[in-house]
Amino acid sequence: MNNRVTLRYRPLWLAIGWALVAVVLYLSLTPRPLDLQVEHGDKYSHLLAYFVLMGWFQQLYPAQLSRLLLLGLFIGAGVGLEYLQGMSGARFFDVADMVANMLGAVLAWLLGWFGFSSLLFRFEECLMPKRS
Repeated sequence: MNNRVTLRYRPLWLAIGWALVAVVLYLSLTPRPLDLQVEHGDKYSHLLAYFVLMGWFQQLYPAQLSRLLLLGLFIGAGVGLEYLQGMSGARFFDVADMVANMLGAVLAWLLGWFGFSSLLFRFEECLMPKRS
């Protein structure tokens, strides 16, 4: 997305983004996490969660430095939450979960270079045209 173009509904997109963060925090720290009933399903959910978070926020902060900082923050959050799970006594510390978190964030960051980071802008332009 062009840095000179702003999203018209940015406050809404930010609110949705922070709601997504809250959901990931809750699901990461609840004693009863979701079970996808597939082999290694938790790894897929970790990858998807951090893919969505990174993909969402890089649309709201499209500058290259901002996107790089977001990547570091989400990787750090994924690592930190795993340590909190290990300390909780109700969940387990798992390096593979950290890797899945990191891969999800990195994959979204990489896709950002190929237009993925402008989906909200395109959504606003196509489905919510400006009134004249």
